[in-house]
Amino acid sequence: MSLENTISEAIKTAMREKDRVALDSLRAVKAQILNLQTEARGVEVSEEQEIAILQRMIKQRKDSFEQFSAQGRNDLAEVEEAQMKVIEKFLPKQLSPEELEAEIKNIISQTGAESAKDLGKVMGAASKALAGKSDGKSISEMAKKLLS
Repeated sequence: MSLENTISEAIKTAMREKDRVALDSLRAVKAQILNLQTEARGVEVSEEQEIAILQRMIKQRKDSFEQFSAQGRNDLAEVEEAQMKVIEKFLPKQLSPEELEAEIKNIISQTGAESAKDLGKVMGAASKALAGKSDGKSISEMAKKLLS
């Protein structure tokens, strides 16, 4: 089942349960997917593109959460955090730090990277290989740590 169909079913469930936060979050995700389909002009939206949408939306909410928390607006921060949790349910299982380290070590050995100068090479391969399984910031931090 495609992400769009899964989201549609989740929207129906949220409506039945009168879960306002989930409903708002899921409608936002569906809107982003529909926008992408409109831009693609009938071309099938790939799973990678759908995952990228979800990651972007989570990042936006994480940034908003941090800003609201810093400003003492806990009421708004809680809404952003709740929406983040709803959207995260539709991402593939995220790698633990240990799993991420093992994956990046493997990528480093495959690319032949030896120092921080080779970070770009590692990041390119890691971003493709770990898309949806970990966020770019975590991948970057781990790659820098392992290459230094």
